[in-house]
Amino acid sequence: MKRREFIAGVGATAAWPLAARAQQPTMPVIGYLNTSSAGLGVQGVEAFRLALAESGYVEGRNVKIEYRWADNQYDRLPALVADLIRRNVAVIVAGGAVNAVLTAKEATRTIPIVFAMGSDPVQTGVVASLNHPGANVTGVTVMSVGLVAKRLELMRELLPRATTIGFLVNPDNLNTVSSVQELQTLARTGGWRLQVVPVRNETELGAAFATLKDRKTEALLAGSDALLTSNALLIAVLATSHAIPGIHQSRQFAEAGGLISYGAKGTELSRQAGAYVGRILKGEKPADLPVMQPTKFETVLNLKTARALGLTVPTETLLRADEVIE
Repeated sequence: MKRREFIAGVGATAAWPLAARAQQPTMPVIGYLNTSSAGLGVQGVEAFRLALAESGYVEGRNVKIEYRWADNQYDRLPALVADLIRRNVAVIVAGGAVNAVLTAKEATRTIPIVFAMGSDPVQTGVVASLNHPGANVTGVTVMSVGLVAKRLELMRELLPRATTIGFLVNPDNLNTVSSVQELQTLARTGGWRLQVVPVRNETELGAAFATLKDRKTEALLAGSDALLTSNALLIAVLATSHAIPGIHQSRQFAEAGGLISYGAKGTELSRQAGAYVGRILKGEKPADLPVMQPTKFETVLNLKTARALGLTVPTETLLRADEVIE
């Protein structure tokens, strides 16, 4: 072999691995944004990962996930979204309060966004319609009106003489105004007086319950908000100490000592969001994926709390409960 041919051959052999690596596809990155905290979101993350794996995407093997938690501080969302965009994520998953998805939508019109939240996405301007979301956004939502009506039905069963309802809300949550309006309409129909008490941080909860007690509140609902959910234990303790039975949207409250909860089952929203992300990574467009709603709901009753409050639980309520905490 001539010297020139030998050198050319060696050069080609050395360059081949570099060329092969350059041709390999880049591992897609998912931006996982949530208004809550990492500690509270553990089960949701696990369900999301399992759904991704069912679609063929395993974290660390052929997909990477960048987690960003707002820790109930909504003013952190713009910086968290900007950071994900700088990292060239393939999809943004926006969970928790509607603030997360609205912040992401405002920041990008090209990166696909999949939301998992409790707000009405049409009413809040997230999508054009449930069947045809349009643009770069789709996801999973719990339509709250029917669920709130169901919680009030449970309240009527457990507290037939109650006339005053307390409603804890975080005014920084962009869904608060519509949630209050929905509950006001339902309360008027049911003949209840509604006492709305705002809470912006954990330190305000004690004063909030003192206000509820002063207003002779006989039953309590907590708004769908990461701040309130992350303080489920404190809310349950305060509710029991003030003798105000709580009827809530997630099982965390009943598990923490709240009286009863009714809402979407476990981590259903996270699982459905993971399935949609898998489909988008395979090439489907958010605009073509209709907004999903969970189909599995559960009632969790804390019988120990009922006894502590001196309540007699009707047989019909016990029978409809999917889980009873003794």
